[in-house]
This record gives sequence, structure tokens and C-alpha cells, in this order.
Amino acid sequence: MANFEYAIALSGGIATGKSTVASLLALNGMRVIDADKISHEILDASSSWVRESFGDEFVDGSKVNRSKLGSLIFSDKEKKTLLEEYLHPKIRAEIQTRADKQDGFKFPYLIDIPLFFENNAYDIKESVVVYTPKEIQLQRFMKRNGYTKQESLKRIASQMSIDEKKERATWVIDNSKNLTHLQDEVENFVQKIKDIYL
Repeated sequence: MANFEYAIALSGGIATGKSTVASLLALNGMRVIDADKISHEILDASSSWVRESFGDEFVDGSKVNRSKLGSLIFSDKEKKTLLEEYLHPKIRAEIQTRADKQDGFKFPYLIDIPLFFENNAYDIKESVVVYTPKEIQLQRFMKRNGYTKQESLKRIASQMSIDEKKERATWVIDNSKNLTHLQDEVENFVQKIKDIYL
């Protein structure tokens, strides 16, 4: 069976509303594999490895303290590489297992991969990008995370620009207005998929 035969990569940028779109897609009957959720599950299951590799202060009970670990790896390239080399193959294997199962239904499903275009790690032909103009993206990110404008711009700049992702995508879901507009965008996208495959 071809890998990711019916997969559509769901991507976007920081604070473009990808998680909201993933929830709306699920409400509209689409199946979504969430790479972030899988990485959190695997990270918690690897708490003893985290303790050995980074120290006791990064584990609370049986759970990894993600914000503490995040601060560490954002400021230390070697530790970031160490973590990624340990986690990524495991995340990939789990996504592969779930994708193989979904391919068996012979109908499109989504894999929510934040850095789909940056990492080029998945051989998925179709993609949908949640698009928000840069100014709105910046406002939302500052409001959500409480970062300064400078810090927010730095985080946003660490990813490929949302306009470039929009150019590369098969489909675009526009999230530049309100929730009602976004719901319409999601419903239109789901209808397009049904029209193609049903």
C-alpha cells in the first residue's frame, strides 16, 4: 500500500489558527492525525530518557515539563538536536502507523504537521494551509503569548513565511476574519474534498 496515499497535510504558521481549523475539520467529519499531540504523548512516555539526558528539573512526576524543556532547547542548539534525533523517528513511526490505517478507508484524511514545508519530511502530495495575513498573525501571536513585538517577530521569522506556504499549498483556508467566516471556509473545503472523492 502506498504511504500517505489519501493524506492531506494541514499546515499554517504560528497563530494562524491551525488548531481551531483542525477542530472544525473534525466536527465536519474529517479524520485528523495531530503530529503535536503525538509528540506530546511520546515525550511524556520518554520522561525517564528526558530525566537522564537533561536533568531532574525537566520532569514533574511522570510528565515532562514542556515549557522548561522548550526554553532550554530554544537556547541550546546541541540539546535541541539531541531531543529531535530521539523524538522525530518515534513521532514519524507513529504517524506512519496511523496513516496506514486511515489509507485503508480509501478516503482523504488530514495530518496536522506544523513544519510540513520547512522540514520536507513527509512525502504527502496534497496540502491545505490555514492563511492569515502577517499583520493579523503578529497581533494574534502577541495577544495569545504575551510576547513583545520583537520577540514575536523573531518566533514568526523562525518559520517559512505564511505567504510562501500559501503559494505552495493545494488548498487555502482563509482565517483573516471572524469565526463564522472560518467555519464557512472549512465547510467549503470539506465539500470540495467530498466532490473530488465521493
